[in-house]
Amino acid sequence: MATDLGARIRRLEDRVEIVEQVTKYAISVDRRDWELFAACFTDPVYTDYSELGSPAGSFARDEVVRRISEALDGFTATQHISPNHVVEFDPDDPDRAICHSAMYAQHLLEGSEGGDFYLLRGSYTNHMLRTPDGWRIERIVQHVGWADGNRGAVAEAVARSRAKRIRG
Repeated sequence: MATDLGARIRRLEDRVEIVEQVTKYAISVDRRDWELFAACFTDPVYTDYSELGSPAGSFARDEVVRRISEALDGFTATQHISPNHVVEFDPDDPDRAICHSAMYAQHLLEGSEGGDFYLLRGSYTNHMLRTPDGWRIERIVQHVGWADGNRGAVAEAVARSRAKRIRG
């Protein structure tokens, strides 16, 4: 542990910025603020949502925004809660850290034959990188603990989103 007061303050500032960035991820998807969402990531960014069927890999930030917005824009409303942040700094690289966070994601899809609600619980492993613009997520891995409700809600939300874009 650093004994220098300045170094300790910088570490606290880093921790706050990292947690804030991970929290912005959750807030931005619920607000449908895709500019804020994009600003959470490096470009490219490695994403792993494979436990829900999406391919894992390194993608351009704009592609990640497109895929996530397409899915979530089809929902009536969502609430993503990101608590229990634990930040581990890389002892060999002061510009890297991992932020572990819990995930509680509620999705409302009014009028769906499969049911209006889909709830997802689990966690994220957010690999963080300090950039000239501040800390950003350079790698995100979603870990699904369990799900309740309409398991087909995401596919239906994507279909609704695509239909809106075609009409609009």
